[in-house]
Amino acid sequence: MQTFFCSSLILAISVSVYGDAFIGVNIGTDVTDMPSPTDIVGLLKAQSIQHVRLYDADRAMLVALADTGIRVTVSVPNDQLLGIGQSNATAANWVARNVLAHVPATNITAIAVGSEVLTALPNVAPVLVSALEFIQSALVAANLDQQIKVSTPHSSSLILDSFPPSQAFFNRTWDPIMVPLLKFLQSTGSYLMLNVYPYYDYVQSIGAVPLDYALFRPLPPNREAVDANTLLHYTNVFDAVVDAAYFAMSYLNFTNIPILVTESGWPSKGDSSEPDATPDNANTYNSNLIRHVLNNTGTPKHPGIPISTYIYELYNEDLRTGPVSEQNWGLFYANGGPVYTLHLTGAGTVFANDTTNQTFCVAKNDADTKMLQAALDWACGPGKVDCSPLLQGQPCYEPDDVVAHAMYAFNAYYQKMGKSLGTCDFKGVAIVTTTNPSHGSCIFPGSGGKNGSSINGTTQAPSPANSTVSGCMSQYCYKAIFVALILSSVVVL
Repeated sequence: MQTFFCSSLILAISVSVYGDAFIGVNIGTDVTDMPSPTDIVGLLKAQSIQHVRLYDADRAMLVALADTGIRVTVSVPNDQLLGIGQSNATAANWVARNVLAHVPATNITAIAVGSEVLTALPNVAPVLVSALEFIQSALVAANLDQQIKVSTPHSSSLILDSFPPSQAFFNRTWDPIMVPLLKFLQSTGSYLMLNVYPYYDYVQSIGAVPLDYALFRPLPPNREAVDANTLLHYTNVFDAVVDAAYFAMSYLNFTNIPILVTESGWPSKGDSSEPDATPDNANTYNSNLIRHVLNNTGTPKHPGIPISTYIYELYNEDLRTGPVSEQNWGLFYANGGPVYTLHLTGAGTVFANDTTNQTFCVAKNDADTKMLQAALDWACGPGKVDCSPLLQGQPCYEPDDVVAHAMYAFNAYYQKMGKSLGTCDFKGVAIVTTTNPSHGSCIFPGSGGKNGSSINGTTQAPSPANSTVSGCMSQYCYKAIFVALILSSVVVL
């Protein structure tokens, strides 16, 4: 037990610089109607998400993230790894183009070099450590090596004999890569990036792993898994996998490298062979994961040591191939609507807006004004929305422009239709948000009488100067409204 305490103390000292654990999200882009970078950042702000991982270093996304303070992990895609691992100059050019061009405005804090290279792309494995070293050298030359950490994400399948965790070890085939890689992480003060998927552990166990154990649900003491070598009790798969990685590193004599979980999540939908890929299970897993991480619980081997984690993922990626579950790991649909409402009471501010189950439909930031006008006309006409609050002298008349009026009409229709899937689209010019768009005395339907001042990170009340539509707005072409009011008056009389 004394040895265990000392190793925990060493690790605690080594990770103290990172502070409390955080929750981040991965942003995949295999989406048919991928939101604009501005809309993505708006959603991140609305959900108080302060850490993101990109699977590349997309320039438009990095520009949109500038001056937000959001901490960004950029990635070297696997298809660029070979060139970078073979050439210091290529690595330096990559850093100059994808990092130096954006800092300090964009808060880049880590570079993930490749993804699951040893298990997914073994032919490139011989240059993996060189790629890490070349990227690091470029950061040192730019005096950014203390601000930006370099590592590479691993699949947890790299760990063999993972239970009990104390017996775990890395696939020895990869010792010639893992030993110098861990030396690099240790010497640079970086972390082991690990992808942890209890969903797959549960499915592949064919009943050996209880569903409650995979979902962080409370277990009676007699159902907890006990490591007979350490007598440590495990109440969930996540902790067991993370501790297996700690023990696997210890097996190679590395005891002071922290772990960063770069991917973890649960799919909300699957095909007939994936019955446990459901919204309820996805909600349960991710809600419990967020609480577990933010409580700084640590793991049985290293209690209190933060295990920061990136949820996989922000959006459902409908273009991904494979089983249905591959397309349904997201927390949100591409239009910004939540796939399910997380249960996060007492879990801090991250994803806080989801706990209210309040969503609104608004105009996209980059929507074409002519398309907005056509959609507005439809909503207030055939869509049978009550657009009388948009008339002159009414609470939502100002600002008198197509964007502001479309926001109100779109949301009124969305709320009237019970927020049903597909009712916030309007031929692609609308998007769902969790930020209340009400302003001043203009209270949007579904807001419960509360005002909000921002949407997707931008000012909520666009000025008339921003509209390219001429005087039609003040008249509306709101003939449908006036006719309805006149008819109503005739009936009353």
